[in-house]
Amino acid sequence: MEKENTATPRLSSSGHVLPLSMVHAGECVKVKSISGKDDIRRFLSNIGFVEDTEVTVVSEMNGNVIVNVKGTRVGISKSMANRVLIV
Repeated sequence: MEKENTATPRLSSSGHVLPLSMVHAGECVKVKSISGKDDIRRFLSNIGFVEDTEVTVVSEMNGNVIVNVKGTRVGISKSMANRVLIV
């Protein structure tokens, strides 16, 4: 029997908004907002990073992350991950 993913989004331990690049593998978080210029925000929105979306970090290395977002596995650079703010 396959185990259902029951991870719930977490608020950062300090209660503050953090960039996605600070999240460790296995953690499930919720997107609070996207920072940056319009073209960057549009790009991230097109690949699933929109407010209130749950994101699970699959792996993280030096700030670069692979995440599950809306049922799709996506890899983004550290600079892009810094623009995705989570709670």
